[in-house]
Amino acid sequence: MNQEHWRKLEELFHAALECAPEARPRFLDRACSGDTGLRRQVELLLAKEDQAESFLEIPAMEDKTGTPTAASSLLGRQFGAYHILSPLGAGGMGEVYQAHDIKLDRDVAIKTLPGEFARDPERLVRFRLEARTLASLNHPNIAAIYGLEEFGDVDCLVMELVPGETLRERVAKEGPLPVEEAEGICHQIAEALEAAHDKGIIHRDLKPANVKVTPQGMVKVLDFGLAKAICGVKARQDFSQRSTATGIETGAGNIVGTPGYMSPEQAHGREVDKRTDVWAFGCLLFELLAGKRAYQGEIQSDTTAAVLEREPDWQALPAKTPAKIRELLRQCLQKDANLRLDNIADARRTIEEAQRGWNRWRVVAVATTGLALLAVGAALWLRGPSRAADRSQ
Repeated sequence: MNQEHWRKLEELFHAALECAPEARPRFLDRACSGDTGLRRQVELLLAKEDQAESFLEIPAMEDKTGTPTAASSLLGRQFGAYHILSPLGAGGMGEVYQAHDIKLDRDVAIKTLPGEFARDPERLVRFRLEARTLASLNHPNIAAIYGLEEFGDVDCLVMELVPGETLRERVAKEGPLPVEEAEGICHQIAEALEAAHDKGIIHRDLKPANVKVTPQGMVKVLDFGLAKAICGVKARQDFSQRSTATGIETGAGNIVGTPGYMSPEQAHGREVDKRTDVWAFGCLLFELLAGKRAYQGEIQSDTTAAVLEREPDWQALPAKTPAKIRELLRQCLQKDANLRLDNIADARRTIEEAQRGWNRWRVVAVATTGLALLAVGAALWLRGPSRAADRSQ
């Protein structure tokens, strides 16, 4: 499969993903123009995407022709200290497995490139850039990278195996999260983004499917990886040098992200900076509180139009949402990047203030309840002697 075909497949997949399920056949009729092979590939990706959206969560795609898949071909193999146990996911730009590190006696996630991409210089550059990006981000709320290994013709990225469920799965199962819980989760996400931005790195594809919460309540931001922007002077220089040889576009005109979470400047294909993550952060916080996306349409063009032209349904926010959080959302979701909150650290501080407000409310509530109980107790105590005196007369 050549590079142009992969690009078209990826574009159609993401476009179809933004269509309502009932509208997808009509969209594919138009978009595939009778190319049954291309349509089948898109439909296979969509079928798996319905189960989970995050790259690390997409189950390995089945080959319905009966031919062994790339995923199954690595099962049971040994790459250095890593024994491949089971497939975790497969997507357009990589395959992910659970493996056991024999030396350190721990399970890890192994990401490899499909054979077609391993022979593509552009894909190899993107893959190695992901390793360098992740390696520079050492933060408890960002999934860690343990190493980049080369075994013959197989390039492997060894990463932390994160347990738990994605926020997409959580919202789909439970609907809106309690306000305090949503604040706590987004506080951790803000800390992860702040650490990345301090390194000159923007995520560009923050969404509920790229965030997991472990059983212990630790938030992990996933997928800072393939085809994501690397900012900062040094990284940008390194990347531009590689881009010259491979044709990778990193600036304006290259639209990367997920419709519904992309900032307006992203949707226009303009140059982006850390404010595009602030926008996505606002979309994510809104979704956790409201239980639905801030911007969504029946098809991709409707979603993009909503991002560019319409306001979220502010009435969908729960009545208990603090005023500080409502104002934060409006600051994050300013369509003009120049008017938008420009520092995720400010979002973190606002959440902390809102959380302190909850704590003060608890103190007041407890104190009020305590005073009420004391008043009732005093009244009963005073009534006791009075009744005794009445009986003695």
